[in-house]
Amino acid sequence: MRRTVITIGCLLALVGPSVAPLAAQDVVDGIAARVENEIILLSDVQVLSRYQQLVDGKAESDKQILDRLVDQWIVRNEADTAQFPRPSDDDVNHGVDRVQQSFPSIAEYDVRKKQIGLSDGDVKRMVAAQLYLNNYLDSRFRPSAKIEPKEVDEFYDKEVLTRAKARGQAPPSLDAARDYIREALVQKSINEQAERWLNESRGRVHVEKMPETGAP
Repeated sequence: MRRTVITIGCLLALVGPSVAPLAAQDVVDGIAARVENEIILLSDVQVLSRYQQLVDGKAESDKQILDRLVDQWIVRNEADTAQFPRPSDDDVNHGVDRVQQSFPSIAEYDVRKKQIGLSDGDVKRMVAAQLYLNNYLDSRFRPSAKIEPKEVDEFYDKEVLTRAKARGQAPPSLDAARDYIREALVQKSINEQAERWLNESRGRVHVEKMPETGAP
């Protein structure tokens, strides 16, 4: 099973540009896939690959990226149908700031961005799309994420205490870590629910992948 393409909260490089309707798109590069009446271009795959390199330091294979883009189409189509609100400019700008702050300096961020061929506009569009999809999945599945006190205690014993011991650090108290642990468990539940939903949804969507990016 593929891992969930949308990981709430971790801000991995999971999103790509919106696919374009066939009737409206003036195709200037190759078609990677058709999803219903829309297309994903090879350039979409390339931009997401570059963004993954910027954020994660490495990129998945073109086939894996295309799988992500198809799943994102499913989420985006659902969110658009529900008329889910787009992220605000402030939220997008804060998201771009977080990407920049993951580098030792803005200068190093700019150098790396230029090396891999991304513009400021590319990064902003990717962050905006990521926020839109993540916010929608959070809104849809958070209400069903029920966390029991026992789960928090178990996470503290198995994860927090174990990691602190491995690093030779004093662990935080359970009370101090409780809110963090609960949110981590909520995010885990959201991801699991989203993956089950995507597994069901994939079979209802017609996807035709081109040979250049790998067969389904």
